[in-house]
Amino acid sequence: MSGFVEKPEPLQVPGLVHLHTGKVRELYQNEAGDLVMVASDRTSAYDWVLPTEIPDKGRILTQLSLWWFDRLADLVPNHVLSTEPPAGAPADWAGRTLICKSLRMIPVECVARGYLTGSGLVEYRESRTVCGLALPEGLVDGSELPAPIFTPATKAAVGEHDENVSYEEVARQVGADTAAQLRQATLAVYGRARDIARDRGVILADTKFEFGFEGETLVIADEVLTPDSSRFWPADQWQPGRAQPSYDKQFVRDWLTSAESGWDRHSEQAPPPLPQHIVDATRAKYVEAYERLTGTAWV
Repeated sequence: MSGFVEKPEPLQVPGLVHLHTGKVRELYQNEAGDLVMVASDRTSAYDWVLPTEIPDKGRILTQLSLWWFDRLADLVPNHVLSTEPPAGAPADWAGRTLICKSLRMIPVECVARGYLTGSGLVEYRESRTVCGLALPEGLVDGSELPAPIFTPATKAAVGEHDENVSYEEVARQVGADTAAQLRQATLAVYGRARDIARDRGVILADTKFEFGFEGETLVIADEVLTPDSSRFWPADQWQPGRAQPSYDKQFVRDWLTSAESGWDRHSEQAPPPLPQHIVDATRAKYVEAYERLTGTAWV
């Protein structure tokens, strides 16, 4: 069992129809048929959406995504139409709202990996493959791969695991042409972002994207290259053979699995609220990621 510890009641805003509550985002539709995405400060771990929020998290995710969209525009168009909250929206929506094109979304998590860790490492240890792609012997946690790889996953509902699948399975599900476009776009965007991050002393270990179609045009959607959708490591601390320090919610995961939390992740019990020192440390990592990547102070 997993999902929301305490599922929020979505705000009702005049002129908007609420469509969906995600792990982090609330999704609405306006009268013109455009999507209105509002990034909350919710955080999730181990398939649970936790009862404790991380202040500013939704704004950081939104502003960092916008920064990346600007740097990727020549590779793939994005879905953003406006960043102005709709009339009548709460003041808190400022900085965390995107008005977006309504796309025909492709039900595939498009993952690019340049380094071996996470679920890819688990599969590699069993079979020397990731999503069916053969990799060399001798790789360890944090190893850089010979070349970046496209390792897609099926999209899961809130509270369920995404499942890694082969490229062939993606082609079977969405068609060979679309699968080829997804792989090309995913690796192109990853390559651009990896180089930008590297120049700022940050390793982009892996990341996931979502795409949809506007007519026949492939468009990148949702968030992009944030600490929620990517593994960012400080380059000066990279050391293959161990878990890497990271700019994300690893503090949350580590605390939840510690004796201090008293929570068993394999039980059916909901996780407890986060203590203030974990909230503060997690927020600091999100801010640091934003500032190191963009070169500007978070205000």
